[in-house]
Amino acid sequence: MAATVLPQVMGGVLLLLLAAAFASGSNNKVPPALYVFGDSTADVGNNNYLPGGAAVPRANFPHNGVDFPTSRATGRFSNGYNGVDFLALHMGLKRSPPAFLAVANKTNKQVLRGLLGVNFASAGSGILDTTVAQFAWLQRQMMMRTTTQQQQQQQQQMMMGRSVFLLSTGGNDLFAFFSNGSTAGDEQLVRNLVSVYVEHVKALYALGARKVAVIDVPPIGCCPYPRTLHPLGACVGVLNDLASAFNRGLRDAFRNGSLAALSLQYSVGSSHAVVRSILKHPQRLGFKDVTTACCGSGRFNGARSGCTPNATLCHDRRDHLFWDMLHPTHAASKIAAAAIYNGSTRFATPVNLRQLVEEDKY
Repeated sequence: MAATVLPQVMGGVLLLLLAAAFASGSNNKVPPALYVFGDSTADVGNNNYLPGGAAVPRANFPHNGVDFPTSRATGRFSNGYNGVDFLALHMGLKRSPPAFLAVANKTNKQVLRGLLGVNFASAGSGILDTTVAQFAWLQRQMMMRTTTQQQQQQQQQMMMGRSVFLLSTGGNDLFAFFSNGSTAGDEQLVRNLVSVYVEHVKALYALGARKVAVIDVPPIGCCPYPRTLHPLGACVGVLNDLASAFNRGLRDAFRNGSLAALSLQYSVGSSHAVVRSILKHPQRLGFKDVTTACCGSGRFNGARSGCTPNATLCHDRRDHLFWDMLHPTHAASKIAAAAIYNGSTRFATPVNLRQLVEEDKY
């Protein structure tokens, strides 16, 4: 199916619905591989294999995965698929790339040769090494990618330019800054985050990456957990302002900064714009509750204990925006992926992810 350019409409709601309608369209140019880097928004089970006991954020237990095929908890912070899973399916891949730590010690020739791709994302990680030092932070994820590249045969290197490298991170860095209790230095923080992010993209470019897909930071101040911190239960404006500033800086880095000089194709998908649209018009998009987590405890089901086997579970996961205290439901991720993959420049710039995948420049 040819790339679909959707018209601009007021409010963006119709764009989301149209994007979802095109979600079943097949992709004639399947990328050779998809490599994923990021935090819990993209983790498909890497943290299952990390040492550290209860100190490591995990989701390999019920009620997580209740709507996943075979109702199995895989390590995804979702009742089913996360956004990366849906994006992989949109690309025409048979399945989402496996967690790196699940296959690192196995003889998987397809993975080692770069024919399938790998997911390096780790819940709790951030752009900065200091955000959550014990987890597989972005720098370490880049090192793991270097290892897999070294294991590839030389003839597979030419496939790198047509593969997609997807990054979804930044929220944990902003949460860590907010948790310090002061907003002083927020502009410097954003500059540092963008600067380090740029260096990571350059490192991927040096490895042969030519197609980079970035998912920006959603309005994290509207998640159930931050709402528990607000006396009126409203969104926490400071967190949302940080997310917006980071997103602007990231786009500027690709458009006008040092990344603009590279022979790089990119798409910045806006989970921020998608979530804002859902918050503004929830019922039009099939949601009844956009404040309370489906699985959790305490106020807004947003207690720090998260979604555990003993947590309260909502009856209909399809009408909730949030699965747990910080993460979207399967239903919300499906809508977000459709908008980012097929939508207008409101949801992905300068091209949508479909156009990035189908571009034949390399």
